[in-house]
Amino acid sequence: MTRPIKYALLFSAALALAGCNETLEDIAPKAERQLPASIVTAMEAKGMSKSSPVMMRIFKEEGKLEVWKAKQNGRYDMIASYDICKWSGKLGPKFTEGDRQAPEGFYTVRPAQMNPKSSYYLSFNIGFPNAYDRANGRTGQHLMVHGACSSAGCYSMTDDQVAQIYAFARDSFKGGQRDFQIQAFPFRMTPQNMARYRSDPNYDFWKMLKEGYDHFELTKVPPKVDVCEKRYVFNQVAPEGQSFSPTGACPQTSQPDSLIMAYQQYQTQYDKAFSSALGAQPASGPAPSIAGHKEALLVADWSKRRARGERVSREPPSLAAPVVAATAPAQPAPAATASSVAATASAYTTPPAPQGVPDTVEAAAGASAEAPVTTGAVPAPSPRPDAAQAEVAAQPAAEPKSMRRRLWNMFGG
Repeated sequence: MTRPIKYALLFSAALALAGCNETLEDIAPKAERQLPASIVTAMEAKGMSKSSPVMMRIFKEEGKLEVWKAKQNGRYDMIASYDICKWSGKLGPKFTEGDRQAPEGFYTVRPAQMNPKSSYYLSFNIGFPNAYDRANGRTGQHLMVHGACSSAGCYSMTDDQVAQIYAFARDSFKGGQRDFQIQAFPFRMTPQNMARYRSDPNYDFWKMLKEGYDHFELTKVPPKVDVCEKRYVFNQVAPEGQSFSPTGACPQTSQPDSLIMAYQQYQTQYDKAFSSALGAQPASGPAPSIAGHKEALLVADWSKRRARGERVSREPPSLAAPVVAATAPAQPAPAATASSVAATASAYTTPPAPQGVPDTVEAAAGASAEAPVTTGAVPAPSPRPDAAQAEVAAQPAAEPKSMRRRLWNMFGG
């Protein structure tokens, strides 16, 4: 066997074992595919343009990737939802390279992270590890949203799906957007889901993500994301001359009053729904720790005593207190107006730059060395026959009707 043939065979074998590896091929024209006319028409009806800013949300358990775009009033609305073809690992964040976990958290995508010549049809690097991941010692690289329906730590779509998702981002960059936010969650952060997973080891991490989720649900503007004391902080403003250090102490920050009042009202409603969900469904996930077991017993006893009409505390034992401070006025806080919340939130639309992200398409085309995952080990749902089609204007309801009505009255459309 000649030396060139040996090199070719070795190169082919390396590609087969490369997991989410990327290679560059001369197939860039597919990156210029245009969005279907039906989506363009829907965008126009919602007050969006093809080049208006974009953001994306991922939900593992539901197997969904949502695309949101800014309307003329600056607030975002969902324009498309896609069934994720495959994602690897389980619910929970990515910790180390090789753990086959798809990341969870708040990430930033810039033009240099887009790969129009991906061997996985099209792809973009979501920016893992971000500042939070690095501050907490989490490792991994080149985690993508890509086509080809094959995942080893990435979020994989069909080729038709990723062509549309790529087009949304491409058109927004052409319109002047410098970067877009992608939010990756284990599930929709509803009171019912949070109650189901209250005994999961990742619960505290998910509660932290939920604050950013809630800020977006309230303002419909991607939250400003910073990291200090090794945790995410959302829509916080540091004093002039001070900054956020991922591993350092958080500075004394502030928020607009309208956002504080809106969040307090939102959290009060959530606390009620969460308490109700605790008595309606068992916890899901791994067996709780000893401390978690004791808490479960206390909550069960509290629920029984309340059902018998005995005098008990308003909240279950050992649960976090509502966000509203004890010194808050007794009367309901005045509702924030749509203009005030949208105006204050619009200042938070530029996330911090991710560190260690490849600067070029060639660098972004590098891949994780994580081993491939077999189809049977992937927990994501099988795609429906129409998975490649965008579910235009099909935003799911995440809160009870009373909550949606309250938010509608507060902020309007």
